Amino acid sequence: MSKSRTPKEDSVAFAEHEVLIGRDAMTVYQFLVDGLNNPLWRSGIRSISLRSGHAGEKGAVYQQTLAGPGGRPIAADFQITEARPGAEVRFAVVAGPARPTGGYYLSTEGPNTRLRFALEYHPKGLQKLMNSMIQKTMEGEVVQLERLKSVIEEQTSEA
Repeated sequence: MSKSRTPKEDSVAFAEHEVLIGRDAMTVYQFLVDGLNNPLWRSGIRSISLRSGHAGEKGAVYQQTLAGPGGRPIAADFQITEARPGAEVRFAVVAGPARPTGGYYLSTEGPNTRLRFALEYHPKGLQKLMNSMIQKTMEGEVVQLERLKSVIEEQTSEA
């Protein structure tokens, strides 16, 4: 289920999507908290590496390059700002033209995990003029949870 908010007067862009994954919350959490897994489910990632900190821990910074408009590389480094095992992973983009914040929120439903991915961005200055493009890009990001669901369920069933 995807939903987005209509940008308010302050031009906030917001998008979220959720899926039910046929795996326990710790399995989903351990996959998500390590940013090096992102290319397995997120399209558009050209490269990613751990720049500082410890993989999957609060404070870890991942250096990431995305394919931008016209295929141009765009920096989109991010830092894990919260890591609660089995419950949530929050992050902030710390490099690049747009710097949204976001999070993955997990809840247990029997043997499954409900996972919600939310992104929020507060454009400033001239970026407000690009709010509809930013909104569309964020909606495209969160809907990739469908791919994450497939990747996690396939990987853990093969293990």
